[in-house]
Amino acid sequence: MKRSKINAIIKDFEKMLFEYKFKLPPFLSWTPEEWKTKGHEYDEIRDNALGWDVTDYGEGNFETKGLSLITIRNGNVHNDKYTKTYAEKIMMLYSGQVSPNHFHWKKMEDIINRGGGDIVFRLWNANRENEGELLDTDVLICSDGRRYYVKAGEEIILKPGESLSLYPYYYHEFYIPKDSEKVLIGEVSMCNDDNTDNRFYEPLGRYPTIEEDEPPYRLLCTEYPPAK
Repeated sequence: MKRSKINAIIKDFEKMLFEYKFKLPPFLSWTPEEWKTKGHEYDEIRDNALGWDVTDYGEGNFETKGLSLITIRNGNVHNDKYTKTYAEKIMMLYSGQVSPNHFHWKKMEDIINRGGGDIVFRLWNANRENEGELLDTDVLICSDGRRYYVKAGEEIILKPGESLSLYPYYYHEFYIPKDSEKVLIGEVSMCNDDNTDNRFYEPLGRYPTIEEDEPPYRLLCTEYPPAK
C-alpha cells in the first residue's frame, strides 16, 4: 500500500471517530517525531502492538479486502510483565470491504456494530482434525443474550448496537454491503496476538507492504522506534 493511502485512511478514521464522539488515548495522536522522544515508560504500547493498524492482507486490494483498526488496550500472552487478560479494538470497514475468513486458536471475542451501516457475518465450525476444512454443521450463535443455531455459512446481519460472540475454531468472515455506509466496529476480546493466533482459510499476510511516497502521518503499531 502507498503511504499516502494509509495516511488518508487514518485521517478518515479519525474523522469518523470525531463524528461518533469516540475519544482515543493521547498516544494515538502522536506524530512520528513525538514518538522518537518516548522512553521505556511507553513499552506497553510497543510490546503489545497498541495503536494504528491498516491492512490489505498483503494482496494490494484494500478497497475490497482490507481493514482499518486501532488496538486501544491489550495484554501479552508471551510476557508476564503485562497482566491484562483482555483487549479492546475499534475498527472501520468501508462499504464493499470484507475481512477475510479466519479463526483464532485461543482468542474469544465479541464484535460490536458501533454505528453506521450493517455488518454481514458468515460463520463455520472448523474441523479440529483438519483445520483447513469448513464443517457443514450448525453453528451456535451468541448475540446480545440470545443463543440459537444457524446453518454453516448462513448470513447473519448485525444492525448498529448489535453484537456477536466468536469462539475459538469459529471460522468467520464479515463484510459491509456495497449499498451500505461504512461502519464503526468495536471488539472486546481475550488478549490479542496477531502473530500466532490467526488461522486464515486462504493463506494471507497480516500486514501491508508499504510504498513510501510521502511521510507518515501516524506510525502504525509495527513501526515504533526503540525507546530513548
